[in-house]
Amino acid sequence: MAGTGTVTAQPLPSDRSDLAYSYAPLVKRVSPAVVNIYTTTTARAPRRLPFPFPGMPLPPQAGERVQNSLGSGVVVNADGLIVTNAHVVKGADEIRVVLADRREFEAKLVTQDERYDLALLRLDTSGEKFPFLELRDSDSAEVGDIVLAIGNPFGLNQTVTSGIISAVARSAGGVNDSNFFIQTDAAINPGNSGGALVSLDGRLIGINTAIYSQTGGSVGIGFATPSNIVARMVAIGEKGGRIVRPWLGISMQRVTPDIAAGFGLARPAGLVIKEVYPEGPGRDAGLKRNDVIIALRDQPIDDEASLRFRLATLQVGNTVPVHVIRGGKEVVVHLKLAAPPEDPPRDYSVLQGRQPLSGAGVANMSPAVADELGLVEWRPGVVVLEVKPGSYAGRFVRPGDMILAVNGQEVKNVAELRKRVGSSVASVSIAREGMVSTVQFR
Repeated sequence: MAGTGTVTAQPLPSDRSDLAYSYAPLVKRVSPAVVNIYTTTTARAPRRLPFPFPGMPLPPQAGERVQNSLGSGVVVNADGLIVTNAHVVKGADEIRVVLADRREFEAKLVTQDERYDLALLRLDTSGEKFPFLELRDSDSAEVGDIVLAIGNPFGLNQTVTSGIISAVARSAGGVNDSNFFIQTDAAINPGNSGGALVSLDGRLIGINTAIYSQTGGSVGIGFATPSNIVARMVAIGEKGGRIVRPWLGISMQRVTPDIAAGFGLARPAGLVIKEVYPEGPGRDAGLKRNDVIIALRDQPIDDEASLRFRLATLQVGNTVPVHVIRGGKEVVVHLKLAAPPEDPPRDYSVLQGRQPLSGAGVANMSPAVADELGLVEWRPGVVVLEVKPGSYAGRFVRPGDMILAVNGQEVKNVAELRKRVGSSVASVSIAREGMVSTVQFR
C-alpha cells in the first residue's frame, strides 16, 4: 500500500525568468541568417495543337509553362554567400531570396554539386554586409544534443522547430552521394530544404535536406547534411566546381560477421582491403591486402558510406593517419591523399546506328569516373554514363551499368565496344549492382 505523505503542488511561474531554457535569445541571434528562396523555372514541353491549319500562328508561349517552388538557405559569410540544397535551385531561371527582415534580393547561382545536393548562391548587392552563421564541426555532434531547425516549411516564413539529434552517421537510402546524415526529430517539412540545423551555441551543424515520410509531412525523422561537408562546399566558393573526393588506390569490401570471425575481430566493422593498386597512394603508404580499415583521422569507419563521407571532407594533398587491423594488431599508416586519376582516358562516346545500344553514352571506367558516379567499389571496363531520352538503349540499360560483353566476347574499352556493335548484335552482357545479366536479341 502506498504511503500517505503530503503531496505539495508545484508553484506556477511568477514571471518570465521562472521559465527555464527558452530558445528565444538564440532564435533572435541566428534567424536573420536563414533566408527563404523562391525560384522560377520555365518548363518547355512539345508544342501540340489539335487541328493545325496551314499558316495559323502559334501563341508566343505555347509549349511553355512557368513553375514556382520554394525552399530555404543559410547565409554563411558576411558578403552574402548562401548555402542551400541543389534540388531547391535545380534548373531555375530566376532565384529570389527573401531575408528575415523581408528585404528581397536577386541571387546568382555560384556552383552546385548534385552528388551532395548542395549549392552556393551569391546575393546581388552593392557590397552590403549580412548576418551569417558560423559552421560547427559536425563530428562534435552527439545523439541527444538539442538542435533547432529553421526554414520556410509550406511557405510559412521563418518557422522554428526544436528537437534532438536522433542519430549521427545515418545512411538514408540514396538521398545523395554522401548518404551520411545527422538525423533529428525536429519537425522538417517541404520548404525546409536548405534551411539551418543549429546547435545551442548558435552555429550551423547541418543543412536540412530530406525527411522520411509516407504522407509528405513530418513524422519526426529528418535528415541534415553535416556541416563538415558544407564546409568543403564553402571552401570551393567563387572558384566553382565540385567536391573532389580523394582516391585511396585500393579495393575494399565491408566486414561481415563471417569476415570478422575469420580475422578475429571483436565485431563486424570496417572495410577489408581486397586489392592495392600499383602506383596508388595506398601502395605508397604501405597498405596491404587483408588490412582492415577501422578509422580515418581517428574517426571510425564502419561501412562504405562513412568512408565516402570522411573522404569528401578532406582536401587532396593532405596526409592523414589511417588505422588498420593487420595480423590481429592495430597499425597506423600515414596516407597522402590524391585526386582520382582519369586513367585510362574516358574516351566518351554516344553509340549510334541500328543496334541495341544506340543512344547510350559510354566511357572507360577509371577512378575519376567512379568518383563522379559515387562508387567506392569499381572494376575496369566500359560504363554507361547517360542514356538519351527515347533511345532504344533506354529499354535495358541505365547510367552506372557496366557493359561486359557483346555476342559473348569480352569488352575491355570503348574502342572495342564500338567495333563490337558495328556488326550484328545478338546479345549484350550487363553488370548492375553486383548482378550480371545477358539480354538476347533476335
